[in-house]
Amino acid sequence: MIGCYQRFHPVDWKRLDWSSKAARAFRAEAATFGLGNQGYSIPIRGPNGQFALFTVNTSCDDEEWEEFTESNRRELILIAHYFNQKALEFEPNKTPEQSQSLSPREVDAMTLLAIGYSRAQVAETLSISEHTLRVYIESARFKLGAANTTHAVARALSRGLIVV
Repeated sequence: MIGCYQRFHPVDWKRLDWSSKAARAFRAEAATFGLGNQGYSIPIRGPNGQFALFTVNTSCDDEEWEEFTESNRRELILIAHYFNQKALEFEPNKTPEQSQSLSPREVDAMTLLAIGYSRAQVAETLSISEHTLRVYIESARFKLGAANTTHAVARALSRGLIVV
């Protein structure tokens, strides 16, 4: 789940890190409830920071799974989008939360973080200290009502404040 939450694009489970003891135990327990050895999860983000996953899974070999995901990727993304639209219809009068606008430097920092730069790389790219970068990130987090930096990036993306 964490591996999918940290991404904005569909995730083939083969690309996730299953090496930790906790991850292996989780996967083993899930298998006892019928979870397959192959999976494909699509993160879905709502206009107010909501998060969900649309996931398909099965038990098959890698070659068969690769063929399935390659030939059905577009349809799976469309299905996930459709489910998200239907879920949002449960609260038809709810409008996206209004947020304060981000400063140009906050936008720059959030954008570089969103495309995968480390804090050190962002600071170097913007020609600022990491301390100054922390100030920009904390300010953006506050304005976006985010719990952490990843959440702030997700909210900025979902609200169209940054584009990657």
